[in-house]
Amino acid sequence: MSVEPGEQRTSVATIAAHIADIPPEDWDACANPDAATYNPFIAHAFLKALEDAGCVGEAHTGWIPQHIAIADDSGDIAACAPCYAKLDSRGEYVFDHSWAAAYQQAGGSYYPKLQIAVPFTPVPGRRLLVRPGPEADHYSRLLGAAAVQLAERIGASSVHATFLTEREWALLGAQGYLRRNDQQFHWRNDGYATFDDFLGSLASRKRKAVRKERAEALEGGLIIEQLSGKDIAEKHWDAFYEFYMDTGSRKWGRPYLNRQFFSLVGETMAERCLLVMARRGPRYIAGALNLIGGDCLFGRYWGSNEHHPYLHFELCYYQAIDYAIAYRLPRVEAGAQGEHKLARGYMPTPTYSAHYIPDPGFRRAVARYLESERAAVAEAIEELAAYGPYRRGA
Repeated sequence: MSVEPGEQRTSVATIAAHIADIPPEDWDACANPDAATYNPFIAHAFLKALEDAGCVGEAHTGWIPQHIAIADDSGDIAACAPCYAKLDSRGEYVFDHSWAAAYQQAGGSYYPKLQIAVPFTPVPGRRLLVRPGPEADHYSRLLGAAAVQLAERIGASSVHATFLTEREWALLGAQGYLRRNDQQFHWRNDGYATFDDFLGSLASRKRKAVRKERAEALEGGLIIEQLSGKDIAEKHWDAFYEFYMDTGSRKWGRPYLNRQFFSLVGETMAERCLLVMARRGPRYIAGALNLIGGDCLFGRYWGSNEHHPYLHFELCYYQAIDYAIAYRLPRVEAGAQGEHKLARGYMPTPTYSAHYIPDPGFRRAVARYLESERAAVAEAIEELAAYGPYRRGA
């Protein structure tokens, strides 16, 4: 497939139906060229675990891999993107159900659509994966153009690139993609040496509330373990999967990930996994899974088979802060949604997505909607930030 992003040079994009068809060293040279900013979710091993476990790839999953790879003049892969033909809008966390309903009511077929994303993962990061160099923007534009051509080839209604970096958002916007914003809550490490240092930055009432929550979370003799690397055994994944299934069944009806996925990630990315587990005696009763990036701890899943006040906050938020401080990580990203995170030091942060809609009437309607939505999101971030727990001037 030839792609020309408004320039005279023409490049050829290939489409891989399995990420295993792309050598991991080539993919990772584009996805994570710098260990200091390593993002585990765009790593070849993570995306391959999803496919090998059958969480994506079959029609019933709604995610059919269509990964894009573009070679440079020497034949080496210079750019790639995790891309999927989507048969529904599940597992995306950038909600377009109303768009699908409106398009279909007007007589169109919204599905399939094309999604540049990490399945089931509302984690911001690069999606246009390009080797660093003076032509990086050129190859990013080629990926944007290739996605549009691929959508046309497979009969997809539109292209959606979600949880982008702000720079990618701007680049795709210049190519005619519509730009969308939302927000998450992230914790920033302001050079804290200890958790008490962090508490010192909070207003007195908030500081006391956090101390109270941490104390009450561990009442009854609960013990917290932080496990990573070779310390994570199959018994830990067994226990955690039980928690994940309970929470996932209540939140989504059908959890997206299966037991095999966690074993595969544990085999191939053990040093990037952080399991925070709570136990009473020898029995685990709750757990939270994080993935460790070069400059961020990414909180993902949590669950418990017992109710304990504040245990969710302890395992998911406070333990994550403890770890980030100990290992000098600049931030913690604790997943989508959740204004309750604000009181625990996690501040509102914008997220970015871009959407290519070729149908002119539908495009105009979505563009009008996104203009007002962007303004509302910006206003909400400003208002929420004013309610942050930090001391004024801290």
